[in-house]
Amino acid sequence: MNAMWYLVWPAFAFAATLLVALVARVALERVLRRRMRAPDSLAAFLKAIHTPSLLWGAVLALYVALEASELPRRLTAQLELAFQVALILSVTLTAASIVTAFIGLASERRALGGPVTGLAQTAARVTVIVVGVLVLLSVLGIHVTPILTALGVGGLAVALALQDSLANLFAGMHLLADQPIRVGDYVRIADSIEGHVVDIGWRSTRVRMLQNTIVVVPNKRVAESVVVNYDMPEPRMSLEIPVKVSYASDPDTVERVLVEEAGRAAAEVPGLLAEPTPFARLIPGFGESSLDFSLICQVASFVDQYVVQHELRKRILRRLRAEGIEMPYPTRVVELRGSDGRPLPHQP
Repeated sequence: MNAMWYLVWPAFAFAATLLVALVARVALERVLRRRMRAPDSLAAFLKAIHTPSLLWGAVLALYVALEASELPRRLTAQLELAFQVALILSVTLTAASIVTAFIGLASERRALGGPVTGLAQTAARVTVIVVGVLVLLSVLGIHVTPILTALGVGGLAVALALQDSLANLFAGMHLLADQPIRVGDYVRIADSIEGHVVDIGWRSTRVRMLQNTIVVVPNKRVAESVVVNYDMPEPRMSLEIPVKVSYASDPDTVERVLVEEAGRAAAEVPGLLAEPTPFARLIPGFGESSLDFSLICQVASFVDQYVVQHELRKRILRRLRAEGIEMPYPTRVVELRGSDGRPLPHQP
């Protein structure tokens, strides 16, 4: 009977402590959620510890059960080892979740210089877990050196079997370190894939096209391709709009009209910038049947050019018509000659 009591009392202490811990966890979460502002540090912290906090309750309950028990030394030693294992797992999982959550929060606030990819968050989480596993093995009395040696020998065979996957992994690390593209950038990859970078993972890069479809590109192909990044060094870009007018037009008048329309549109068309000031040049110059002007202006980002071109062309067309400036059609003169080389008479 006494032996049974030795087991019943620790079990009761464990269950009671676990119940109290879970109730306190729920109550504390409700109080904190009422005071937090999303997204902020407190919200990220609560999200990170939501699952690990369950393990905290179990660790606390196990500690109370050990303190309340009068079990034989052999059983107590095993339970103390289980407590140490649970404590290390709890700390490791909590630290991994908190590091991942705060890296994501810092990325959203651009505190790290830009958005952080999924590969970066995964690498941080894996690093914390590996450190925790090494500590756990040390507590269990397992020597790490033989395990690392065995992994080194088997790693060669794994590397040969997973060449493509490892190539994509190291290409992803290269993209993270060199940063030719970043999450959120508008890029063109290999002259066929164009859109916003959604994520750079351990195997592939995801690009959202303008059609709102996701294209998954292996990291190896991204690293080997010619990449055009429209957001580096800054999102602002120059836009050139060609305008053809008749040779009878006054070049100074045409230049003034184009600059005036672009200046007025800058205050009304989203994405069109007033600074630097738009300007017009007689370039390329003398066409086959027209004077070829180029109107140069600045847009806020690559995708803004479509709306800006649409609105500017409408405004320029209306203004040129109002000013009586002709936009000529291409003309060709065809002369028919006979076998003797003389021009043939015109026939209606």
